[in-house]
Amino acid sequence: MTKRIVITGTDTGIGKTVFSAGLAGFLDGFYWKPVQSGLDGETDSEVVARLAGLPPGRVLPEVYRLKEPLSPHRSAELDGVAIDVAKLSLPVLPGPLIIEGAGGLMVPLNRQTRFIDIFREWQLPVILCARTALGTINHTLLSIEALRARSIPLIGLAFIGEEVADTQRTIVEFSGVPQLGRLPLLDPLTSETLTDAMAASFDLALIAGGE
Repeated sequence: MTKRIVITGTDTGIGKTVFSAGLAGFLDGFYWKPVQSGLDGETDSEVVARLAGLPPGRVLPEVYRLKEPLSPHRSAELDGVAIDVAKLSLPVLPGPLIIEGAGGLMVPLNRQTRFIDIFREWQLPVILCARTALGTINHTLLSIEALRARSIPLIGLAFIGEEVADTQRTIVEFSGVPQLGRLPLLDPLTSETLTDAMAASFDLALIAGGE
């Protein structure tokens, strides 16, 4: 079976789109963000298209493109749209697929369904992106508990930000979830610097191995 990985985070705006771009580029695969909230400025799919270094057509179109940068359920309501989760069926592709959620696990898609409910249905392996900044221990451990309570397979943790060694160690020790690596904040952020940082910071062969 072709590898498919879900990228989710402990919160919004933590850098999971940049990580997704780096991983999609490494796997020479496809990228898919099913639901985009907020259309002012560069969208997440456009960021990935710019940073991943993938051939044209490898960034799949979103199923829902919502105007306001809010939780999808509310942004959809303001657009007069009802998100139908049945339309979020997994695409069949000839190569690896990186799927990015929006915000954290409990973000609602509509008034009945959250992203974590879709992830439970898909049963695809997940990489959890987490800040290294203050507050991440609580957010990350709660997210891990939520995934485990629903038997969603978890590959490991991708920390994003400056190194905070004790915080990262504490999360790994309490959760038993492996740290896959840490992506530093990149300046400048380009396809080249991202590729180099991913290669230097992550055991990408481990991530690439097996479904």
